[in-house]
Amino acid sequence: MDFKTEFVPLTVQPQEIESYSFDIITQEIGEHPFSEDQYPVVQRVIHASADFDLGRSLVFHPEAIEAGIAAIRAGKTIYADVQMVQVGISKPRITKFGGDVRVYISDPDVALEAKAANLTRAIIATRKAVREQPDGIFVIGNAPTALLELIRLIKTGEAKPSLIIGMPVGFVSAAESKDELSKLIDGDVPFITNIGRKGGSPVSVAAVNALSLMAEK
Repeated sequence: MDFKTEFVPLTVQPQEIESYSFDIITQEIGEHPFSEDQYPVVQRVIHASADFDLGRSLVFHPEAIEAGIAAIRAGKTIYADVQMVQVGISKPRITKFGGDVRVYISDPDVALEAKAANLTRAIIATRKAVREQPDGIFVIGNAPTALLELIRLIKTGEAKPSLIIGMPVGFVSAAESKDELSKLIDGDVPFITNIGRKGGSPVSVAAVNALSLMAEK
């Protein structure tokens, strides 16, 4: 079937459109290096971005999928760097396991501490999340400073996340922060990231939602 030229009527249900989109992605991506359990994350990242280069740039810690599913099933709190990530995550699939999705970047105490310390609110919000649950799930799609701070806290032994999804987008420190995360590939902190400037909240959300769907199976 030529997915590129076939017309999709407006009456098709959302689930059918999603399935049709996934078929197109599978046809167009061709051969790839991802394992069977990694591919659903790649597929949803491409679906969220329509960017095959971004999908192909994903980097998985060897234990990322297994650890992410286990953490969701264990009800670990998900800490998002910005509200856009929090809003996009499918809450019912998280709360059914006893989990929650939290974001602290707009909290008054975070803003005050950041101003006093002359640091970004993302850094202070990350510290607050780590104090609350050092082994939580951390999802960073916007703020490279949040990811760099989380990596620092891992190295000092203050944090040991169950999973990091770190895909901040941007021109300042975004690629560098993900490069630093990818250097933890031989460590015991599982992560999903990508190479380069691309990324963002929608693709970070897509990765979480892919894992939560797998957790339900």
